[in-house]
Amino acid sequence: MGIAHAGHAELRVTDLEGSRKFFTESLGLFVSAETDTQVYLRAWQDFEHHTLVLTQADESGLEHIAWRVEAQEDLQAFEALLKAEGVDTWWVEGGTAELGHGDALRFLSPVSGIPFELYYEVERYRERDPAMQSQLASHPQRYTGLGVAPRRFDHFNFLVDDVAAEQEWVSRVLGIRHNYYVVGEGDQRLGSWMAKTNLSHEVAFMRNRSQDGNRLHHVGYYVESPDQLLRGATILMEAGYKIEWGPGAHGTSGAMFLYAFEPSGHRIEVWTGGFLIFAPDWEPIRWEPGIGHVALEMWGSPMPESYLTYGTSLTPAQVRQPTA
Repeated sequence: MGIAHAGHAELRVTDLEGSRKFFTESLGLFVSAETDTQVYLRAWQDFEHHTLVLTQADESGLEHIAWRVEAQEDLQAFEALLKAEGVDTWWVEGGTAELGHGDALRFLSPVSGIPFELYYEVERYRERDPAMQSQLASHPQRYTGLGVAPRRFDHFNFLVDDVAAEQEWVSRVLGIRHNYYVVGEGDQRLGSWMAKTNLSHEVAFMRNRSQDGNRLHHVGYYVESPDQLLRGATILMEAGYKIEWGPGAHGTSGAMFLYAFEPSGHRIEVWTGGFLIFAPDWEPIRWEPGIGHVALEMWGSPMPESYLTYGTSLTPAQVRQPTA
């Protein structure tokens, strides 16, 4: 039983058309399906039906983050494990609440209330428009260079009041490897970065400096090179979107970053680089207080106050009122 990889996120948005325009025209994602209230998006080399869902809502927030498991029977095994942990779970029928995958198990992490989804059956993306089909068998569609043009979905990040408790629960119950972490004075955990694959991280938890609740910090997409990230900064600026921080470089992962806000208030990261992990006996890297100042930005650009205080809601209506 196990989780295979991070799959997708569903964001509730107050401005569906404005958010759609940001993600397609400027970020450069592609629409794989849409309804009157939802838009399904993917990067040009995302192999699944979608890696991001935008859902029209009265309040911006996170509906869920989703992880694919290794086998169909793992869903029932995780259901039993979560119930043994005292965690309420509920099922979402495939193809109804969300297109592109089979039945899914949903639950809230008991520490921070993060809405998780686990799924196995998936619709692989197939480009039907001959003009968009790639000559390369390894590409689900051709590369266009539209907008920032990320290659693939990369990760989720959260602001939480208790980083250590959230990380320890996710590692122990879901089996997601703890890769590196930053501590402050008094050994206080300031951030933890985790992954199931060999990426430097697929999910991260950072301490909410305000200590006033848990929030989605950002979802991240990956571009191939620093020059593409720099080009992306110009594209987003020229389109009138607010760049919060960057371009810069994270000391923890060694990746270059760029943070911007889309019209419904969600923070989006574009990044490139970052180390990969192949060791089966990996031990988490500890960043001590004396070097913590280069953990988030090794080149020295000042971190905006909003970076460790602002995020979007983790309490969508569908999560507050789960179905039986």
